Amino acid sequence: MKRMAMLAVAVALFATACGAGTSSGSAEETTTAPPDTQTTVDQETTITTPAAQGVLPDGPSALRARDSAEFPEPLIPLDEIISGGPPPDGIPPIDEPVFLPVAENLDILDPAEPVVALEIDGDARAYPIRAMVWHEIVNDVVGGIPVSVTYCPLCNSAATYIREINGVETTFGTSGSLFASALVMYDRATESLWTHFDGRAVVGLLTGTQLESIPSPLLAWGDFRESYPTGQVLDWTQTGHRRDYGRNPYIGYDDPDTSPFLFRGTVDDRARAKQRVVGVAIGDTATAFTLGAVSGGEARATNTSVGDQPIVILWKAGQSSALDAIDQITGQDVGSVGVFDPVVDDEVLTFAADGERFVDAQTSSTWTISGEAIDGPLSGTQLERLAHLDTFWFAWATYQPDTTFVEEAGGR
Repeated sequence: MKRMAMLAVAVALFATACGAGTSSGSAEETTTAPPDTQTTVDQETTITTPAAQGVLPDGPSALRARDSAEFPEPLIPLDEIISGGPPPDGIPPIDEPVFLPVAENLDILDPAEPVVALEIDGDARAYPIRAMVWHEIVNDVVGGIPVSVTYCPLCNSAATYIREINGVETTFGTSGSLFASALVMYDRATESLWTHFDGRAVVGLLTGTQLESIPSPLLAWGDFRESYPTGQVLDWTQTGHRRDYGRNPYIGYDDPDTSPFLFRGTVDDRARAKQRVVGVAIGDTATAFTLGAVSGGEARATNTSVGDQPIVILWKAGQSSALDAIDQITGQDVGSVGVFDPVVDDEVLTFAADGERFVDAQTSSTWTISGEAIDGPLSGTQLERLAHLDTFWFAWATYQPDTTFVEEAGGR
């Protein structure tokens, strides 16, 4: 009864998030997958002969005709693409983002409030979750690179992709549909459908195409402004839309004992559906670390590896959950995570927490949650950031069914 009640609340809240200030649209018929099968993403991608550089194929829209004979074989079952309620762009992306300088707006957010952090070639930008939860996509240009910054509240994941396909720049919108309870995007050049979680075209003319991703972790505002004092922060009062920014439309959604909204797959029973994990995929190897395995105290460093790649996972307390309380300030403290390549000058560094900072054993340099050395022999050195997802277990296991699962810390 508790789960049914929570699901009813989730449906109502999702409708609130999708529908505020938008026109109404007809929902598609929903289809339930067989209960004894697990939803997984087809990892064997067959790509048709690519078009000439600078040219995209012309044909029907997957927003309107998903089963067109002109499309390559879809990578996911069409009957598992389920309407979330709104029409395409009923959850409106931000196409003309306006930014404010961090240095002049240090107190614009509570230090614990979460933001999506993106830095390209010295251009650092923060996208507050108070805006992303209502818009899900920001089409932007950062460091001269056209990108789409995306956030899926139903799977609690942020991912950023270069919005160039075969040399053609495009923008992305929200399709209004979900796959495995996650955002399904569409590109505005061909209207193919793409999964937010891994940046692949799964239905339509571009099926099989893979976007290039750029790491964009969730950080507490206090950590972002410290790490990037010359950066910029998205001005949510200048989106062109009216929303109740700062209010969480998914109250209590990150309760691990509740069920994901409109999820038709079978949850891998190694963890609870909405248990928080840190997912890292390198090459053909994927590992999910439970948040409890890499967190604790003021800060924690986990020295480990994924496949043959050494990594260090840095965690620091002080970021509130965006999906817990009525606002993005008072949610439970889930902390901020950074995943980095620990190799500097051909030497693998090992790290330990020291208060809110981190110290490497080899040089005794002091490092921040953003992977920058701020004191010691390596001062000024920046570790290479590796892409990871702060997400829910059900989502990671859907896209990475062969993932290793780590419940205990691999080091400090």
